[in-house]
Amino acid sequence: MTMMSTTLGLTATLATALTMAAHAASAQPAMEKCYGVATAGTNDCAAGAGTTCAGTSTVSFQGNAWSYVPVGTCANIQLPAMEDGTTRMGSLEPLDRDLPAG
Repeated sequence: MTMMSTTLGLTATLATALTMAAHAASAQPAMEKCYGVATAGTNDCAAGAGTTCAGTSTVSFQGNAWSYVPVGTCANIQLPAMEDGTTRMGSLEPLDRDLPAG
């Protein structure tokens, strides 16, 4: 009977742990890449010319640098206007704006 009690206890503990892990994973929002929203040095990974991985963007709002944002929010992220007054928004695709010189 002791062996069975131990087995049932371990099974219950494992089931509880798996349930908690599944709940924790589902509590995090789904994320997507959003280009042109990272400030210099805060992009999440490789972007294109001028970057190699996380934290390597050299220009704020660099069009080919991306950061993870909650799904469905990227296109609604409004950034400071460009010097010519043009509105900047996040994009699900790389942009040809605010690229590093050279």
